[in-house]
This record gives sequence, structure tokens and C-alpha cells, in this order.
Amino acid sequence: MSTDPSPALLIVAILAMIAGGVAISVQAPINATLSRGLSDPILTACISFFVGFLALLAAWGISLTVRSSGPDLAGLSGLPAWVWVGGILGTVYVLAALWSVPKVGVLTVVAAAVFGQLMAALVMDAIGAFGLAAREISLTRILAVFMVLGGLVLSRV
Repeated sequence: MSTDPSPALLIVAILAMIAGGVAISVQAPINATLSRGLSDPILTACISFFVGFLALLAAWGISLTVRSSGPDLAGLSGLPAWVWVGGILGTVYVLAALWSVPKVGVLTVVAAAVFGQLMAALVMDAIGAFGLAAREISLTRILAVFMVLGGLVLSRV
């Protein structure tokens, strides 16, 4: 059974992630500016996550009005402990980005983040991490990752 989405769904997913990538690129200098004004990167991250939390609450409230059922909170009991680490990983990214952007610029920060994401994604795909279907590591996929590394290097020239 194929795990590949239909062509239309693939395009929508890619466009959604391009929009997400734009958001991450814009978020980094915004947070860096806030941090410069506050002189406190931890408080900056707290504010960033709090505002994001409020936005997610609003989105969740809207989603509840269009869905036929609410969340299955009982399903939490059967999940592995590592599912709670996602917020911590987001914190690592936000703190790293708001510290790095003033030093090396947005392009280099985003290129480094994307390279790190792709390296981790390649490994996670290969081993089927976190219960996902394993996907083959091909020479083409490896080259794609290292092309981003080339972009990272070129961003500093």
C-alpha cells in the first residue's frame, strides 16, 4: 500500500509548508527584535509561545464548531511519554533563532535550521521514527539534503 498522497494533496501540503516556512522566517527576526527590546531571551520566548498559545486556542475553538465531536482525552493515557517533548523542541528552536538572527542574519539561520531539519528527517524517515512508515534513503534524497548545506555555505559568502 502506497503512503504517497494524491498529486492534489501533495501540492496543498507543500504549499502549506511553504507558508509555514515563511512564517518561521518572519518569526525569527520578530522575536530577535522583541528580545533586543526586552533584553531577556527567555521572556521573549515565553511571550512568543503565550501569543502562539492564544492563537491555537482560538483555532481550536473554531475547529470545535465545525467538527462533529471533540477531542478524545482518554486517548492520552495510552500514548508514550515522549509525546510531551514537542513543546520543549519548539523552545529550543525559538531560543536558538532569536539568539542567532542578530549574529548571522535570517537567511543563514533559516538555512541552518532547514539543513538540521532535513538531516533529522532523513534519519527519521529511514528508521520509521515515532511510529511513522519507514521511507527509503536514496542518493537523490541525500543529495537534496546536501544541496541545502551548499545553500547554507553560500549564504555566508
